[in-house]
Amino acid sequence: MSRAPSESAPTPESDVFEGAPHPRTATRLVGHSAAEAEMLNAYREQRLAHAWLIGGREGIGKATLAWRFARFVLAHPDPAAPAVRAARDLSIPVDHPAARQLAAMAHPDFALLRREWNPKAKSFFTEIRVDDVRARLGVFHMSAGFGGWRVAIVDSADDLNRAGANALLKMIEEPPPRSLILVVAHRPGQLPPTIRSRCRRLLLGPLAPREIGEIVKDLGPPWSAAGAEHIAAAASRADGSVRETLRRLDPDGQGLGALIDSTLAQLPRPDRRAVQKLAEAVSGRAAGDAFERLTIALYDWLAARCREPSSPARLETIAALWDRLRAATRETEALNLDKKLHVLAVFEEIAARGRVF
Repeated sequence: MSRAPSESAPTPESDVFEGAPHPRTATRLVGHSAAEAEMLNAYREQRLAHAWLIGGREGIGKATLAWRFARFVLAHPDPAAPAVRAARDLSIPVDHPAARQLAAMAHPDFALLRREWNPKAKSFFTEIRVDDVRARLGVFHMSAGFGGWRVAIVDSADDLNRAGANALLKMIEEPPPRSLILVVAHRPGQLPPTIRSRCRRLLLGPLAPREIGEIVKDLGPPWSAAGAEHIAAAASRADGSVRETLRRLDPDGQGLGALIDSTLAQLPRPDRRAVQKLAEAVSGRAAGDAFERLTIALYDWLAARCREPSSPARLETIAALWDRLRAATRETEALNLDKKLHVLAVFEEIAARGRVF
């Protein structure tokens, strides 16, 4: 959810929830101590994989962990250093030069791959384009500015187009020495097998409502001002995601969240009037990230069906529907097609295969 900036405003960032701090500024990691310990131990035991695939649903802290690891490695380039040996986690002081440079996006040995802002269209590009991948990965073709590691974060790999994914794969296959690539993915199973097989995989689980409450409190106003009861209620319905919790706390998004919940609860054959209302709500000019919210909710609904007892034929049908949804969504966004018609077609297709669900 991002609005077009004024001439004096900073350029919007696609990897942050509007109104919330960017993950690179987070000073605390909540709920993923085991994953953090795995990364720390791999580093100080000098068995660090050059590419990590950090997977899990959107908004659970994957990017926070990736930035935390990037800061630690850039701050401590020698895994045998006493500070690394004594470290209990991946935190470093906020006033450390590496922390300050990353916060300002000014570290010479770091690159971030994400969807870029299109100033002509006053919106984000729908994909991470191959030219952006090649440009950002140029950091690996230069000598490290501080003689240590060169690090890149991809947030998120789900947004890579095919050519961009191939360019990333080439770097993962042939990395220069002391290179670290941290690949964030909301749906890692949908990435090309060639990328998945060449990364050390780290799957993060959903956060508990109590943990989400801690994080929301740390964010400060306006989120922390919502009240403990309201925050707890939003967190309990967010499927372990801070991002979804913030959407439910946002006054502008509460009605949409309720509409999505009620409509998806009726699947595979929801009320036609509810579907029509939902399609109109996510396709208007002022819809913000409503289309993305619905798309993610549909992915989650399909994923939940896959976790149910299933026959191979049923799983194959659901997987095929997932692939069609993904392809149609990307085409709709890339070509600026009618989102309302897309939503209506998706619900029609699910209803037509109701017997599978």
